[in-house]
Amino acid sequence: MSMVRPGQHLPGPRPTTRKTSRPGAAFVQDQVALTERLKLLGGVRLERFEHDYDSFLPGTSSWTASDNAVTPRVGLSYDLTDTIAVYANTARSFKPNSGASRLGGGFKPEEGKSYEIGTKWEALEGQLSVDAAIYQIEKRNVLTTDPVDSTFSVAAGEVRSRGLDLNVVGNLTPEWRMMGSYAYVDAEVTKDNTLRSGTRLMNIPEQTFSLLNVYEFQEGTLRGLGLGGGGRYVDQRAGRTANVAFSMDSYTVFDLLAYYKVNQHVKLNLDLKNVFDTEYEEGAFGNVYAYPGAPRTVQVGIAYTL
Repeated sequence: MSMVRPGQHLPGPRPTTRKTSRPGAAFVQDQVALTERLKLLGGVRLERFEHDYDSFLPGTSSWTASDNAVTPRVGLSYDLTDTIAVYANTARSFKPNSGASRLGGGFKPEEGKSYEIGTKWEALEGQLSVDAAIYQIEKRNVLTTDPVDSTFSVAAGEVRSRGLDLNVVGNLTPEWRMMGSYAYVDAEVTKDNTLRSGTRLMNIPEQTFSLLNVYEFQEGTLRGLGLGGGGRYVDQRAGRTANVAFSMDSYTVFDLLAYYKVNQHVKLNLDLKNVFDTEYEEGAFGNVYAYPGAPRTVQVGIAYTL
C-alpha cells in the first residue's frame, strides 16, 4: 500500500524466476496365479517430466530439461492356509528435483527403491483382519547443501527409512468393532554434505499408536445408535533435519463419536475431537515455525447414501 496515497495498492515485487513442469505417465499392472496358492504381481510405470526454468536475474541463464524413467514393481504372495498369507514386494520410484544448481542447470532426479515383506491373517470367520509388515525405503539424489556455495543445492544426499507396520481391524462381536494400528519408523540421513549420518528426518515420529472402538446397538429402541471412543499417540519428532534440531514433544489425543442410523439412507453424526483440549505441535516447517494441532472440536453432520 502506498504511504502517499493509502488507498492505492503498489504492485508486488517482480519474480526473479519462473518454473514450469509438465509431467506425464503411463502405468500397467497385472496379477497372475502361478499356482492355486502362489500369485505374482508385476507392474511398470513409464514417466516423463519436462522442466522449463526461466531466470530474470542479470548474468543468469534459463534452461529446459527433461527426465525419463521406467519404474518397475514386482511382488509375490503365497497363501499358507485359507486364512494366512505371506507376501514380499519391491519397487522403484522416481521424482524430479526442482530448482537450479550453482552451475545454472537442473538436478538429477531423486530415485528410490523399496522392499517389503509381510503377512495377512483373517480370524473369526473373516470378521477380524491382522496385517503386519516390515519395510525399507532408500532414496538417493536428495537435495543437499552445495559445499562450494551454501546458497545453492546439489543432488548428492541419501536417506533411508525402515520400520514396522501392524494393523488390526474387525468385528469382535456383531455389535463391537475395533480398529488399531502401531508403527515404528527409523528415518535418517545416510549421506549428506553437511549433515551427520544418522540425523533424523523432520516431522517423522519413531512410534505411533492408535485405537478406536465402536459399539452399535442391534436391537431394541436404541437400534441404529453407535457410540465410540479412541485415542492416538505420536512420539517425539525432529522439527528440522539438522545436526542440532529442536524436538517436538510426544502427545496423546482422545476422541469420542456417536451416530444414529435414521434409516438405510440417512445417518446423523456427532464427533468430539481432542476431548481434553490437549495442546500439541502437529508438525514443523524447519526452524521457521511449528503449527499447533487442532483444539477441542465438535462436528455435527448428516450423511445420505443412495
